[in-house]
Amino acid sequence: MGDLELVQATWRLELGEVGDIGQFDDPVLAYDRLAHSYAELAHRREGYLIAVEREILERVPANSKSLLDIGAGDGNRAFRIASQAGIRRIVLVEPSEKMIGQTPDGAEIWRTRAEELGGRPSDEKFDVITCLWNVLGHVRGKAHRSRALGAAQNLLSDEGKLFLDVTHRYNVGSYGLVPTAVRFLYDSFAPSHANGDVVASWDIGESCISTYGHVFTHREIMHLALASGLKLGERVVIDYQDGQVRASAFQGNLLYVFRSHL
Repeated sequence: MGDLELVQATWRLELGEVGDIGQFDDPVLAYDRLAHSYAELAHRREGYLIAVEREILERVPANSKSLLDIGAGDGNRAFRIASQAGIRRIVLVEPSEKMIGQTPDGAEIWRTRAEELGGRPSDEKFDVITCLWNVLGHVRGKAHRSRALGAAQNLLSDEGKLFLDVTHRYNVGSYGLVPTAVRFLYDSFAPSHANGDVVASWDIGESCISTYGHVFTHREIMHLALASGLKLGERVVIDYQDGQVRASAFQGNLLYVFRSHL
């Protein structure tokens, strides 16, 4: 099996000109194809994923009773977090049928995309909502991403917290100094919501699975949060290579802790 990593194939793709989305699999279809390799993909980034979970568990509201995981994949992370936090009700939001087929028993399943969550009953509330491992980056376009976060905000209880981690566009540790500097300058002189658009590719055997992705800046996330009615509690920078918490945003990916504006 080849390396299962985010790949920016060319500078053109890095700078956001991803072309016709029809060239790539829809994210749901891509994850259907990826499902049998998902556990290995997670294992390869275990240090980072466990670090994110550790930071979440340190901040879960006291006496939390319910958890909603948006883009839950195989559901194992949601179950780990819920188990360690003493949360009994687990709801997994996952549109991929093949991924759902791998989830443990004991959770409710909402088979829907993140941007389609707005159709849920308004009285449905959760103490903990997670949207992890750049799930938001597979939601195409600013309007749909804003819609997804707005729906999450509407599902958050009064004292609840939303945990969101995203791939950071200016992560020198992952992309190198020169490519990151080029991205920063390009964003400064030619700002566009499409600048973070990339192609996410995974090589599996002799096959290559490609789909749409997006990598974020802090400013971009804050604009989306404000438009969605979310209030920033904390931001934690976590090194994607080793899972260490870093002082500088240029050294890792970004984990956000949001509350609902009351």
